[in-house]
Amino acid sequence: MKKVDLHLHTIATQSDVANTFSLAKLEEYVRTAEVDCIAITNHNLFDLNQFSQIAAALAITVLPGIEIDLESGHLLLISDGSNLADFEGRCGQVKALIPTKDDCITVEQLKMIFPNLGTYILIPHYEKTPAIPHGVIQVLRDYMTCGEVTSVKKFKACANEEQKLVPVLFSDQRFHDQMTSFSSRQTYLQLETISFTGIKACLADKTKVSLSKTGGNSLFEPATGLTLSTGLNVVLGERSSGKTFTLEKIFAEVGKENVMYIKQFDLISNDEAHFNKTMKTRKAKVSEQYLKELKEVVDDIISIDRAENDLKLEAFVDTLLSYAEEHAIEDIYSKASLFSESLFPGSNLEQLKKLIEGVMLLLDNTEHRDLISKHLPENALIDLLHELIQRYTMQSELDLKKKWVNTLVSEVKKDLSLKTTRTPPQDVDFFQLLRDETKIHVFTKVVTGLRQNRRIYSEEIGHFKVVAETRPYTGASQLNLLSKRQGAFTPAFQKYNNPYQYLQELKLVDIASTTLHEYFVEIDYNTLNRHGFKVSGGERSEFNLLNEIADALKYDLLLIDEPESSFDNLFLKNEVNKLIKSISTQIPVIVVTHNNTVGASIQPDYLLFTQKTVDPSGIKHRVFSGYPWDKQLSTSDGEKIDNYQITLDCLEAGQESYHNRRTQSYEILQN
Repeated sequence: MKKVDLHLHTIATQSDVANTFSLAKLEEYVRTAEVDCIAITNHNLFDLNQFSQIAAALAITVLPGIEIDLESGHLLLISDGSNLADFEGRCGQVKALIPTKDDCITVEQLKMIFPNLGTYILIPHYEKTPAIPHGVIQVLRDYMTCGEVTSVKKFKACANEEQKLVPVLFSDQRFHDQMTSFSSRQTYLQLETISFTGIKACLADKTKVSLSKTGGNSLFEPATGLTLSTGLNVVLGERSSGKTFTLEKIFAEVGKENVMYIKQFDLISNDEAHFNKTMKTRKAKVSEQYLKELKEVVDDIISIDRAENDLKLEAFVDTLLSYAEEHAIEDIYSKASLFSESLFPGSNLEQLKKLIEGVMLLLDNTEHRDLISKHLPENALIDLLHELIQRYTMQSELDLKKKWVNTLVSEVKKDLSLKTTRTPPQDVDFFQLLRDETKIHVFTKVVTGLRQNRRIYSEEIGHFKVVAETRPYTGASQLNLLSKRQGAFTPAFQKYNNPYQYLQELKLVDIASTTLHEYFVEIDYNTLNRHGFKVSGGERSEFNLLNEIADALKYDLLLIDEPESSFDNLFLKNEVNKLIKSISTQIPVIVVTHNNTVGASIQPDYLLFTQKTVDPSGIKHRVFSGYPWDKQLSTSDGEKIDNYQITLDCLEAGQESYHNRRTQSYEILQN
């Protein structure tokens, strides 16, 4: 097996933050991470002189490459290095076509610059931002066999889905003197010796790529010198032996934005505040989702001025009566057809625009491409998009023509009215007036329905149930609490049973227009225990822990430091262990513990034992690891320790204590 990292940066381009390249740091990275092959892939350029210096300094294979801004995504293009001068010239053409960080080249331009794409390795950003659009990957599918992802979670997901590209994990690092740690993202290839053709062949076969040297995709390396299971890991060790130090190291090297780290005592030190914050966030999400359509309706209804519409209708009737009464004084000007002509109504293109945006969203989506294609073939979506755009264009053109005719008619009517004593009927858009009234009528029905008492959301988290229910507001004081204002809503609430009038009154209150929809219906959000009652103060800590763990699937890695610190064993066994085991089937989980309920009963996939030693050179942390059934655990440099003894010492306070409890305490009680 060979470890490769085919995505490294050595020049700070306009797409990067400013930094000065350090060859010493690159050499240190290659040495400590034990990488067998790297590729230099700077943004939209290739520097032959620098590449040659790097290749000469390193005792491993260094491949020339470039990271290209292609169709709003990023593409790694790697050469075999057989003709570096030619490769530099072609990369120079890429650089010339991308003068700013907002520019990119097209697929056609890529093919013109690199006409023999099959001779290169092409690796698109796949499950990584900015991703190459799905349509571009389809066009270049003959040349693309693998795709770069950002985490173990995404690597395993792609490896297990047949239609996905072969996943690869690379560091994407910039090397400078200020670096204190290196990325652990690399990929192992099933090769005996490094060669360009061998790498290319492996990147076309999912069975030839893996996350670890010996454990396939069941193990991975989250930090230098550390191996973990991609499932459930338990970290053991004496007090102050480096368990938390190990978690912090993983947290820093994997990337804080991708890791959920539940620290010891975090959720109980301020359990009420944490609970209230969690509930507020959850309620906001449920309310936003439930009231999303109401917000759109309110935004539309708020622009309707019924009083102004009544004035328009009244003015029309008055001028129509005057026009009829003045029939006796009709003259040549008032007889003209255009004198009483109505104007063309405008079209509403917003619906067409939303349809176009919706189809484009379906075409651009990569995460659920398989499901979309199953029901909506890509060719059909493209045809639909073309026809919708054509209709939008035709309708826009027709609207422009109507607008031009309306302007002309208005000018003629104005001139005719100046030359006659008759009063022309005032223009009024009856369709618009009727549509406004219909909208108000439907708005009233919608709001009335929303105010009915009903449960709109229910979620079980362990033995807790989170529920949300709707109900009407019962007084202005509730609105004051919602807005955190006093005495401002009494006049408005008097109109509460007439939604349109109520909305007009709310407009007069000093609140954000974007929150008006929240004042129509109250959403009551509660967390209930197993008996159906609201949680007590003592249950909040349990809920906090379960809730945090349940949210972990949004991340790529879950770290938990001693969950047993303030929870009883039955809760840990029946609730926490079950949830952790479930989550570990999808993302790696690392749990630090001294408790046998967590450490043993949970049946981990992998064990780690931390040890701290102090010598004249300073403090040293060592980590022994292995499978729970291994007789010995090992460090990365081959040192071994007895698994049975450390497990008993850490979880049972030693063999003698375990034996005494079992035979002299529990068995006596049983008998």
